[in-house]
Amino acid sequence: MAYWLIKSEPFKYSWDQFVKDGVTFWDGVRNYSARNNLRAMKKGDLAFFYHSNEGMEIVGIAKVAKESYQDPTTEEIAWLAVDFKPHKKLKKPVTLAMVKAENSLTQMALIRLGRLSVQPVLESEWNIIMKMAGE
Repeated sequence: MAYWLIKSEPFKYSWDQFVKDGVTFWDGVRNYSARNNLRAMKKGDLAFFYHSNEGMEIVGIAKVAKESYQDPTTEEIAWLAVDFKPHKKLKKPVTLAMVKAENSLTQMALIRLGRLSVQPVLESEWNIIMKMAGE
């Protein structure tokens, strides 16, 4: 299993809306690195759900429900979508400030590649953040 982080601005698509919907497709990704990360995802992989811009915190965990396919919001074949379903809300959100303050996370993509909307997360990083979240 691989681990990921997906970002959404809460005023556009929040964790609460995600839970209410039960499943969603992650579309609109128009960055090749982020697209490649979507392509690499496998059914059952887990992804931190990160509220960007407002809140700037990891609030939950999503699970890949369907592997990559043509993004239905565009006819350009270069772009992909992935289906996610909610897996678990974190006991305590983990803020960007908390991640930046943790010395063992200085190389995490969330810090190094801050604008990338779909990112890989190393298993060691995943475990540290889960501890920070009280899980």
